[in-house]
Amino acid sequence: MTRALPQQPTFRRFAAGVGTLSLRPLDLDRDVPALHSWVTQPYARYWGMVNATLEDVHNEYLRIQRTDHHRAFLGEHDGRPAFLMERYGPADDAVGTVYDPSPGDIGMHVLVAPAEPGHRLPGFTGAVFETILDFLFSDPLVDRVVVEPDIRNTKIQALNERMGFRKHSIVRLPDKQAWLSFCSRDQYAEARYRAVHMNEAG
Repeated sequence: MTRALPQQPTFRRFAAGVGTLSLRPLDLDRDVPALHSWVTQPYARYWGMVNATLEDVHNEYLRIQRTDHHRAFLGEHDGRPAFLMERYGPADDAVGTVYDPSPGDIGMHVLVAPAEPGHRLPGFTGAVFETILDFLFSDPLVDRVVVEPDIRNTKIQALNERMGFRKHSIVRLPDKQAWLSFCSRDQYAEARYRAVHMNEAG
C-alpha cells in the first residue's frame, strides 16, 4: 500500500550570503502566473512546458494537486517567488517502472526561476537545493531522494552530484532518457560536510 504524502507546513531556512529561503504548498490561484512565466522560458526546456498556455499550467498542477502521491511547493526567497519543487512517490510514478522503489524513497523535481537582470546571487541555486533536501529529509520516513534528470541536462547533473547524488543508470522514461540517481541521508550529510570544510579551507 502506498503511503499518501501529507501536506507539510511551511519550511524556512536562512542561507548566509543569500537570505531566507522557504517552501509552502503551491497555491493555484496565486502562483500559476509566475510559474507559467518560468516554465515557458527556453532555459526551462527540460521541464517540457515551453509552449504551454496559462491554462495548460493550471490544469497540470490541478492534476498534481488531486493525486495522493505528488505535491508541488512554491519556494520563496525573502518572501518573493523564486523556485518550484515537486515531491512525489516513485512507486506511483513512471520512474517506479525502471527500478524497485524502497519504502523510504521520495522523488524530487526542481525548477529555479530566472535571475532578475543585475540581481544574480552567487551560490543561490546551491542554497535552493540545500533547502529542498533539508526539507525532504526533515520527514523521518524519507531515507533516500530519487531524481531522473534528462541525460542532456548536464548542469543539473553536476549540481546533483555536488549535493551527494550518485548516478545509478540511464533509463528510458515516457518523455526522455534520464540519469537515474540517488542521494541517501548519509550521502547528503557527507556532501554538506565536505562543502563546509572546503569553504573553510578556501
